[in-house]
Amino acid sequence: MQIDPEMIRPELRRIGKVGYAVNLLASPVRLQRMGRMMAKAKMPIHSRRVIKQDVWIERPDHSKLRLAIFWAKQVVTKRPATGILWLHGGGYALESAENTLVYAEQLVADGRSVMVAPDYTTSALAPYPAALDDCYLALTWLRDSATRFGVNPNQLVVGGDSAVGGLTVAVCLRARDQGDVWQIPIYPMLDDRLVLASAKKNDAPVWNSRVNQAAWDLYLGDLPLDKIPIYAAPGRATDLAGLPPAITYVGDLDPFLDETCLYAKHLERAGIPVACKVFDGCYHGFDQVAPHADVTKVAHDFLRTEFFKAQAKYWAAN
Repeated sequence: MQIDPEMIRPELRRIGKVGYAVNLLASPVRLQRMGRMMAKAKMPIHSRRVIKQDVWIERPDHSKLRLAIFWAKQVVTKRPATGILWLHGGGYALESAENTLVYAEQLVADGRSVMVAPDYTTSALAPYPAALDDCYLALTWLRDSATRFGVNPNQLVVGGDSAVGGLTVAVCLRARDQGDVWQIPIYPMLDDRLVLASAKKNDAPVWNSRVNQAAWDLYLGDLPLDKIPIYAAPGRATDLAGLPPAITYVGDLDPFLDETCLYAKHLERAGIPVACKVFDGCYHGFDQVAPHADVTKVAHDFLRTEFFKAQAKYWAAN
């Protein structure tokens, strides 16, 4: 899906030109170098609406995993909060837990939720299943430590954008026997086969077909193509029964457009409630690179509205 600049919303075109720079990372080696540089730096956060605390938990090998915990500066309810495990994007290779701030401000600032963002092992440091193991460990910790942070342990959400939209689905696949977990995979990276139309020859800003292929190569490492598990590439899953309800959105110029929409259709066919919205003229990560654009405000309103509806429905039932 080749992208003519005229296909992009006018409000996203200027910043989109800067976004093409990310596509220069279209090789596993370049992604790895950039990812290792980012892993050494911790981005400071500045927010008038949420605060952050770091907690370290122990992995099975006794190394430490950092969790960034976000909650509202002003708590407006005494009810047990929803616990959100939010995974940062970056093609599995880039960024850190602090990059979840934009979503913390959308979902946590009202005081009804607490967000936990693991600084999981990116593929720049180790391939699959390192990231999945870290994220699942964080989910288990959140469930076990819920009451410590005023969270209802039976009211948990797993969410993430971009690559970890796919990791979100992978965590939910692994956890589906536990129940009571929602999922919010934002423009998720699900299918390593890159066979759907939107993923082919896509030259949009921020994330295109070439860097997408490089990211998958780095994440999957030496896994044989005929032995890639659904937990590595959830787009390969054929049985979605038992997965939790989902909230998602994606731009129609995003390489992940078709796999996002196909995933939503497969969930619906399995009888799972889905709220899915497609935004015209939007490339991958539009809401992050253009946080003040009108379309971003609409996308975040959709996310908050659907999330709060799910919260209200849950509390009404419990």
